[in-house]
Amino acid sequence: PPAMSRRVVRQSKFRHVFGQPVKADQMYEDIRVSKVTCDSSFCAVNPKFVAIIVESGGGGAFIVLPLAKTGRVDKNHPLVTGHTAPVLDIDWCPHNDNVIASASEDTTVMVWQIPDYVPVRNITEPVVTLEGHSKRVSIISWHPTARNVLLSAGCDNLVILWNVGTGEMLLALDDMHTDLIYNVGWNRNGSLLVTTCKDKKVRVIDPRKQQIIAEKTKPHDGTRPIRAIFVADGKIFTTGFSRMSERQLGLWDLNNFEEPIALQEMDTSNGVLLPFYDADSSIVYLCGKGDSSIRYFEITDEAPYVHYLNTYSSKEPQRGMGFMPKRGLDVSKCEIARFFKLHERKCEPIVMTVPRKSDLFQDDLYPDTPGPEPALEADEWLSGKDADPILISLRDGYVPIKNRELKVVKKNILDSKPPPGPRRSHSTCDSDYFSPALEEVLEEIRALKETVQAQEKRISDLENKLCQFTNGTD
Repeated sequence: PPAMSRRVVRQSKFRHVFGQPVKADQMYEDIRVSKVTCDSSFCAVNPKFVAIIVESGGGGAFIVLPLAKTGRVDKNHPLVTGHTAPVLDIDWCPHNDNVIASASEDTTVMVWQIPDYVPVRNITEPVVTLEGHSKRVSIISWHPTARNVLLSAGCDNLVILWNVGTGEMLLALDDMHTDLIYNVGWNRNGSLLVTTCKDKKVRVIDPRKQQIIAEKTKPHDGTRPIRAIFVADGKIFTTGFSRMSERQLGLWDLNNFEEPIALQEMDTSNGVLLPFYDADSSIVYLCGKGDSSIRYFEITDEAPYVHYLNTYSSKEPQRGMGFMPKRGLDVSKCEIARFFKLHERKCEPIVMTVPRKSDLFQDDLYPDTPGPEPALEADEWLSGKDADPILISLRDGYVPIKNRELKVVKKNILDSKPPPGPRRSHSTCDSDYFSPALEEVLEEIRALKETVQAQEKRISDLENKLCQFTNGTD
């Protein structure tokens, strides 16, 4: 009967997701957000910190604030200032909440250890500096499952993979891109990369085989930049522009890259759409630089495959956007995403929530999600092993781990020779277990020694001055 053919509303627990900015006192105010023209997101967040690229005279800097330190930021708040030219991209290590990497116009990548306490002075010494690009470096991205593997891509059309733990270059993908690289994304287990490029091609690359395994020319006909990310089941989601300069989104299957699974027009705004993807809910959020809205879509196996959910709108345009990993969300409030929207002088968290009446843990909203433990070591990954992220439950919320030191052991040619004298066996598990605590104690002793030396010098200086005044009389 005709009555039966009426369109039934699609069932989805995410149909009513809504966005809300936090209250005014929960924002981060008085931050001089960088004005560099670059399509990076300018902001990186994790369960402990929010980091934002800022204006800095004559060098490159970013600010790191503990998440709880909302309100007005002290104008003397220390910055991370090691680069000699503007910082273009920052990314927190997924396996250590105190480690962040930065890429700069000065052609270097630097990796920093951020203490849990707020330091007194600027942080100027990176744990390691990675040098290998010949032009500015505008993209960095940590490997999702292997410890200490970091990707960088520069304006020299070069993609480099580094082992941060040794400071050495693992792989350089140099003959693959004929023009400027727009963005690079890992798949879920870090076995493949997807890249977009000014030559209008989307490439899927096996970095260890140094092979392009699939490519698509002009997924969007327009000339403006394209973005691409991996979504569930190895499909690829793209944003770009039509020939008529309308913004588009596309969904593609690697096994049939010729025809899109979905291609939808949106509007005629000219900002590049940055896609943020949550694998647990299969929602992709689109944030345009210069837009004042966040649109979000659910990706499913049913036509039309990319389902529009809603738009969060505001009055102020966004200069950049941070996206909290799932383990940093408040599960008791049914929060399924949190954005950190950059304005000219402030950072405003925006919370995405699924309305639920119950106060109990909603396990259908929170499947187990990637935790902070890496699944592989760098050399295991390089030798060809793959592993999915190690998942954790959010049932009782996530408690960030205390600061863990990033150790960089530079390879030494002498290391390959057998050590002279009798081999002393030592249990690796014991030394590993105690090393972070030991490191902290040693660090403290070092700091105390420096303080004592400084005080001694100061005392002797004062004694000398006193001698001059008293001129030897008692």
